Amino acid sequence: MATDIHELLRSLRVWDPEVTDLPVFEPGAAPAAPLPLFTEWFAAAVAAGQTEPHTMSLATSDESGLPDVRIVMLHGADADGWSFASHAGSRKGRHLAGRPYAALGFYWPVLGRQVRVRGPVTAAPSQDAQGDLHARSTGALAAALTGRQSEVLPSLDDLARASESAWERASREPEAPVPSWTLYRLRAEEVEFFQGDERRRHVRLRYRRAGEQDGEAWSRELLWP
Repeated sequence: MATDIHELLRSLRVWDPEVTDLPVFEPGAAPAAPLPLFTEWFAAAVAAGQTEPHTMSLATSDESGLPDVRIVMLHGADADGWSFASHAGSRKGRHLAGRPYAALGFYWPVLGRQVRVRGPVTAAPSQDAQGDLHARSTGALAAALTGRQSEVLPSLDDLARASESAWERASREPEAPVPSWTLYRLRAEEVEFFQGDERRRHVRLRYRRAGEQDGEAWSRELLWP
């Protein structure tokens, strides 16, 4: 018998109390800037056992303004912005070259929390990208060396051969350069923190950058759930 997706959807529940702890979030006590709060929430997600808390949705748009989204890995969050990496010739790389603006979404269901970030994106210097890549695992380097991301793949055998060769080189040359590998930094203009509530009185706190002339000044406001 075929699966009825609507029946399956109706059977699901969000934030099962057996596996989810919904902390109290007091926005009045939140810091003046979003980065310290993001760091605090990220550490809490790790401590709570959230699976792969460093993965995030990355939304970009093509030359026609049509959106696209995928899951990528957070490489850092500091005064320079939220960082992620990819090949410059990948779909996301091409999107960012034409429209250098993006949005990020983090979801940590173990705490009923999500964080949304959006702003302009710039490419870090090449030496930063290579340093970031070579600080990661052999598998990460092998994947980067395989290259041709987002291109049409003739067959899985082609992938297996290219990947095997890349793994051999990554093991032999842990500092092998990958010129197309790019480290991107999103400088947030807006960051929203969402804390779920069992009675659906979700708390949403939005930070918005006050303006370039004000340096790192941020405004804060609550949003209806």
